[in-house]
Amino acid sequence: MTTNAPLTLDQSSRPGENSTARIALASFIGTAIEYYDFYVFATAAALVIGPTFFPKGSETVQMLSAFLTFGIAFFARPIGSALFGHFGDRIGRKSTLVASLLVMGISTVLIGLLPGYASIGVAAPVLLCVLRFGQGIGLGGEWGGAALLATENAPPGRRAWFGMFPQLGPSVGFLVANGLFFGLALILSDAQFKSWGWRIPFLVSALLVLVGLYVRLKLTETPVFAKAMSEDQRVKVPLFETLTYYWRPVLLGTLSMAVCYALFYISTVFSLSYGTSAMGYSRQEFLGLLCFAVLFMALGTPLSAWACDRWGRKPVLLLGTQLAALSGFTMAPLLGSHSIGAVALFLVIELFLMGFTFGPMGALLPEIFPTQVRYTGASISYNLGGILGASVAPYTAQLLVAQGGLAWVGGYVTAAALLSFIAVLGLRETRDISLATER
Repeated sequence: MTTNAPLTLDQSSRPGENSTARIALASFIGTAIEYYDFYVFATAAALVIGPTFFPKGSETVQMLSAFLTFGIAFFARPIGSALFGHFGDRIGRKSTLVASLLVMGISTVLIGLLPGYASIGVAAPVLLCVLRFGQGIGLGGEWGGAALLATENAPPGRRAWFGMFPQLGPSVGFLVANGLFFGLALILSDAQFKSWGWRIPFLVSALLVLVGLYVRLKLTETPVFAKAMSEDQRVKVPLFETLTYYWRPVLLGTLSMAVCYALFYISTVFSLSYGTSAMGYSRQEFLGLLCFAVLFMALGTPLSAWACDRWGRKPVLLLGTQLAALSGFTMAPLLGSHSIGAVALFLVIELFLMGFTFGPMGALLPEIFPTQVRYTGASISYNLGGILGASVAPYTAQLLVAQGGLAWVGGYVTAAALLSFIAVLGLRETRDISLATER
């Protein structure tokens, strides 16, 4: 992979090197915390953000306003990618990862302290949008650094497996976030939850960020980037270099990510809102179903990573995107069935496929860019995919279900999956390339 000896379990105790356990923990814990913060807002958007931060009136208008606020962060994420990617490719992975975690955590805690519309009027939604933008900036720089930390330290033949650790973070972050909301729904009355209880998960973020900082401050720089610095391979403006010379992998990487985001945010944010409003499920019932289903997302992630190291990235992703396209046809008969078993099956299918298509991305996106622009290129592709597949997904689904029913929303999932399928066809196989080779 580089001229340095690859990191193995026997070398893990050498001074100045990142041990295998530390690599796994640091790449996993950061994305788990970052996605915890992001999912806390997503869950709150489906339950309380509209009535708390927007004027009284139509419930549909409040819900659409909450989902628009949710989408703001996705438009901020490419900016975060460019900002943190610049410093990640110029200065190093470690310090950039620490900064992104701080930005995300501070924004999340401040949302938990923000007064609502009844207290400060129009300033409430304005400040909420500013802090939501801050969340997006932080997350825009987080994933790319975590993926590079894992893959640039990985032994030969195991990059997809190491790249899986940051991909597991979202499953755990989601489970903790929704588990906390589920627990609050059980112990608090509806009035208590809407008044102040929903703020608790935002404030808990401060403790999680401290844990993440402790782990990341003990890291050393990745050997691939250290070698690039010693050979003066850095470029002055990584963003310019990326968009000028590597626009094709950016485009294909972005389109490849669309299916992951569409599967996740349609099956969680939209489904939670639809299930608790149109279908009459209680908040705790549907959150419980999501907590169960996300375990299958956590199962699909390492399964696909293992398969990628064995058979390659493209075959696994082509299979996953085809199955995701077919899954769109199950939405109306399963989610709309009013059977709790059928609803659970739909959520399990969608979240398993999300994990299955998401797992390979931790290796694939870093592999399609050279070292000197890898942080910027992988991050931008990942987060532009968020704009395409997720930023307007709950909002669009809300409009589609009002116009044509759940079958139209299922069609949205199928379209996103087919788009990703075509993009993956255009990518080259990257399983056997060296990350240290300039391309």
